[in-house]
Amino acid sequence: MEIVVFGAGSLGSLLGGLLASEHRVTLVGRDPHVSTIRSEGLSITGRFDRTVAPEATTDGAGLAADLVVVTVKSFDTEDAARTLATGEFDVALSVQNGIGNEETLSKHLDCPVLAGTATYGARLDSPGHVDCTGHGELTLGPRDGGVSSVAKDVAEAFTAADIEANAVPDMSRKLWEKLAVNAGINPVTALSRVRNGVLGEGSASEISRTAAVETAHVARAEGADLSSHTVLSRIDAVIDATARNQSSMYQDVLAGRRTEIEAINGAVLERAEVHGIDVPVNRTLTALIRAWERENTDKK
Repeated sequence: MEIVVFGAGSLGSLLGGLLASEHRVTLVGRDPHVSTIRSEGLSITGRFDRTVAPEATTDGAGLAADLVVVTVKSFDTEDAARTLATGEFDVALSVQNGIGNEETLSKHLDCPVLAGTATYGARLDSPGHVDCTGHGELTLGPRDGGVSSVAKDVAEAFTAADIEANAVPDMSRKLWEKLAVNAGINPVTALSRVRNGVLGEGSASEISRTAAVETAHVARAEGADLSSHTVLSRIDAVIDATARNQSSMYQDVLAGRRTEIEAINGAVLERAEVHGIDVPVNRTLTALIRAWERENTDKK
């Protein structure tokens, strides 16, 4: 299969690198990462140990492929969609944080857009080198739910490349479940500068779990069948499985980069206001990360 991975950061490089062992892959990213891949290949370490040689470019315009996997930060989705619209793809798959990325892509792309969630841990250690910090699972399907033969074909393509992938009929619930976990883990670890495992107990755990439960409440108002019990079980499982990992938002804060707070807790806050639901912990976490961003990043 011909595959483009648009957004060769940590997760994009991991997924694209693994896919390249079985498919024809083009990574779209930034230098010096791209130039290193072109000259030396992409090294994958951690849970995997291999070096692959996908195509790599900094210019994502005018590309064509059977599948484009979008892994850019949520605040870059609009720009990515406009660039991808200059090319031709049979299907697109969003594997991003937050809610609404698929709708943004669909406004610009003339192909089916699938939603996806990934629990693989990834860290871009240096140009041309991505570390898999945790084995996970990729779930995907139509963003509004239902069974799709296209989703099954895409899942099979990932599975052929040693990526645990499943096409599921309830992606709307899956997206909200992931959002709840991210809302509980990402800002708390970023603000307190701790790895995920610290949230397993203590006062930080209470804050994390409350943010997740608030998100589940909003999800139900949005029509997703997501119980607070399910969310609490899921966040406990993720904290345990990724105890040594730094969340993506924590990594962004350490690097002085803009975070995805608006697509995570900010999105919870926005949807909660529509339904008249009070989400005080999500509101507080959003305000604190926004304050950090104003002082520490240029949001570019």
